[in-house]
Amino acid sequence: MHEIVRDYIEAAPPEHRALFERIYDLIVADHPDAEIGLSYNMPVFRQGRRRLYVGAWRHGVSLYGWRHDDGGFGERHPELRHGRGTIRLQPDTAAAIPDDDFRALFDAALDD
Repeated sequence: MHEIVRDYIEAAPPEHRALFERIYDLIVADHPDAEIGLSYNMPVFRQGRRRLYVGAWRHGVSLYGWRHDDGGFGERHPELRHGRGTIRLQPDTAAAIPDDDFRALFDAALDD
């Protein structure tokens, strides 16, 4: 795990660490060339001009940053959308979501 992300997740609520690590592992596996940094006090994955922010909060894990297309994630999981460009996940809800649904979202967010 990237050092910046490791430090971030160690400070995150313990009950959300496994979900955050799942999300991180899926992004890194499919986008190994993405740059990883911190922005807005949370990890950001950068690929070209594209960004995907992943934050661990009291409520769970939130994803931000895709432009217009979310790879159909919002249509398949409309209850997880909170405002424009935000998806909120809780561990129990995310456990029922297949990895391929997340991959479609991450591809839409990071692929040019």
